[in-house]
Amino acid sequence: MNEVRSNPLVLTHGNPVQYRGKTYLIKQESINFETVVLCDADTGELTEASISELSPPQAKRKAASKDLSAQDPKALAKAKAKYELIKSLINNPNRKTAQIKELAKMSGVHYTSIYNWLREFETTGTVSALIRQTRSDKGKTLLDEKLNSIITSCIDIHFLTKQKKSAAKVIVQICKACAKEGIAAPHPNTIRNRIKGLDSYQKLKAREGNKAARDKYAPIKGHIPGANFPLAITQIDHTLIDMILVDDVSRQPIGRPWLTLIMDVYSRMVLGFYISFDPPGNLSTGLCLSYAFLRKESWLAKFDIEAKWPCWGKPRTILADNAREFRGNMLKKACDEYGITLEWRPVKTPHYGGHIESLLGTLNEEIKALPGAAFSNPKMRGTYNSDKEAVMSLSEFERCFTILCTEIYHQKKHSQIGMSPLAKWEEGIFGNDQAKGIGMPPIIVDEQRLKLDLMPYEIRTVQPYGIVWDHIEYQHDVLRRWINAQDPENSKAKQKFLCRRDPRDISSIWFYDPEVEQHYQIPYRNTSHPAVSIWEWRKAEKRAEESYPDMPIDENLIFSAYDKIAEVVDKAKKETKAVRKEAQRKRIGIQSAKAHLQQESKPTDSKSDAGTAKANKAVAPKRVVKTFEIDDMQEDDS
Repeated sequence: MNEVRSNPLVLTHGNPVQYRGKTYLIKQESINFETVVLCDADTGELTEASISELSPPQAKRKAASKDLSAQDPKALAKAKAKYELIKSLINNPNRKTAQIKELAKMSGVHYTSIYNWLREFETTGTVSALIRQTRSDKGKTLLDEKLNSIITSCIDIHFLTKQKKSAAKVIVQICKACAKEGIAAPHPNTIRNRIKGLDSYQKLKAREGNKAARDKYAPIKGHIPGANFPLAITQIDHTLIDMILVDDVSRQPIGRPWLTLIMDVYSRMVLGFYISFDPPGNLSTGLCLSYAFLRKESWLAKFDIEAKWPCWGKPRTILADNAREFRGNMLKKACDEYGITLEWRPVKTPHYGGHIESLLGTLNEEIKALPGAAFSNPKMRGTYNSDKEAVMSLSEFERCFTILCTEIYHQKKHSQIGMSPLAKWEEGIFGNDQAKGIGMPPIIVDEQRLKLDLMPYEIRTVQPYGIVWDHIEYQHDVLRRWINAQDPENSKAKQKFLCRRDPRDISSIWFYDPEVEQHYQIPYRNTSHPAVSIWEWRKAEKRAEESYPDMPIDENLIFSAYDKIAEVVDKAKKETKAVRKEAQRKRIGIQSAKAHLQQESKPTDSKSDAGTAKANKAVAPKRVVKTFEIDDMQEDDS
């Protein structure tokens, strides 16, 4: 049975929801972040309900569970084009029928198509839901679809270029392309209206260049165009925290941790963060984003914090710097799937990163008041001994940092917005006397799938001994039917499969079965090997290569080197900061990775699952749950 992606919980007037096993309609949208008023669909009785008890309606929906990297690129490109067309109307409470019909006219499609696309995206929250499903009349392409594709392509090729061709010349090119395809060309006004509807910033950027677009749309330092409502523009960045932490066993100092943080530019609210001793990469980026997109109740309860942190939902745009971890395939594909625009900070434009850099600086200043604070400036440090004064472990610091964000920073008046970040966020969501708010963002219910989508991947073949990744063999009976499988499109090549892995614990990987469209957890072939992180593994691998330069590298040789390193660590545990830091990273990494596996998905159809297991002649291992990877990982203990 295919895995089915759960729809998001949409909290808008008239939307159906499940509450205590029964279907209700939202009668009154929230005026706070805790409750809504529901109407019983059968009796009309009104009920005030806690948002935490609501779930999406259990309506029939199509499966949207294919791994992002298993989707047909051409089909995804068409789906993305549909999304770009409708994104200004998505979850827009003020949209009118006239707007939809005008957009349909400009796009050369029927207005019912626009309605259908809006419904599909708002129901699922994913761009892949806009992929046209295979029909019984496959091969008969609708005229409107082909015409729309021609118009979009010609505008991209002939209008959105530095050559700056006129609309008249673009019309000529579209007519030529239509004649070549044997279809009727659209009216010239349809094309002119499509060009007029292009985003002004993107149009100027394509025809005049980045600088011209920035000069026109971002003339004021500190201003980012488009940050007019919550989640419109967000910024993400990493920094090394000015705080020495201790390990949670010996309570000895182990060094400064890394912070990855994402903020909302409109309100200056902290949307999410991730703190660890691991070097910045796609792992920290993925974890930070998942925390930002989800509700925060469980995180606050973990640390017994009662403050409000009412931030959740997918942002329209994520603005990042040009670091490698923000340019990986994982992040691009996940943003495409969830309808998020990923942009990188233009070079030599400090105001584009000024908001988050200012926030990180503000938070670091607050941190310096805590025991164990580190000072990069020797004059500021004076005789203060950061190592000697350090008292907090990573988990204890996480609690302090959460309190700092929610009970101090979010509550203080911000000089640039004239109110506290929390007040600005609430104003943007619920509105004020002058303007209507955007309403509460849809709640992502399928947390496991979100975290899976934010995990990078690699492509591997299945050999008789299993799957090999970084010299490690992974095996399970579920792989048996795929051993030496031929590529369905090339009989001379072996079929390759998508595999994912959490770098904090590489004792298992997750294999995507393309036939049943499901992920399976695959352990070490030799289960006696210890769980290690990718950073520990690469250190051991390097040591094995240095110790045995003439021997072919295999996993037993590397694990032997790892055991030797572990012996050194055990002997020196309390002697050096670097070794204590390494031991703490291992403890935290393995514990955190395994915590993501505690909630397992339940089969939606036991009979179908049983049939699949019988066909595979194997007992399927655990289904995938939340986890992350990184594309290019570097060791950095600075």
